[in-house]
Amino acid sequence: MKKFFPGEVYVQSAGVHSDLEVDGFAVAVCEEMGVELHRHQARSFDDLKDWGDDISSYDLIVALSPASQRQALELTRYYHLDVEYWPIMDPTGIGETREAKLDAYRQARDQIITRMQARFGPQKS
Repeated sequence: MKKFFPGEVYVQSAGVHSDLEVDGFAVAVCEEMGVELHRHQARSFDDLKDWGDDISSYDLIVALSPASQRQALELTRYYHLDVEYWPIMDPTGIGETREAKLDAYRQARDQIITRMQARFGPQKS
């Protein structure tokens, strides 16, 4: 979102768990398109609240997994948020070789881009 719509939206990434490192394959395939993830860290919805991010100020949560969708819907009990579930392929564990794994991550990345452009329009930058 930050690459495709710079300065137009405020975006934060969060998930169900924050105890995981950002996946190296995700870092590699995002780097291919000029998005740096190597300095990012995984954070949860709870981390956002703990760090002072006001979840009620968001308009939309896009969930990419059933688990994150459940947690996002739970938040709607307390905050007025729209939640969309985008069923994106989970590339974790797909492929035997490094190149096959990267191809799976590229497919997931490209699915996200396609959904993002369908929902929000063409890239602005």
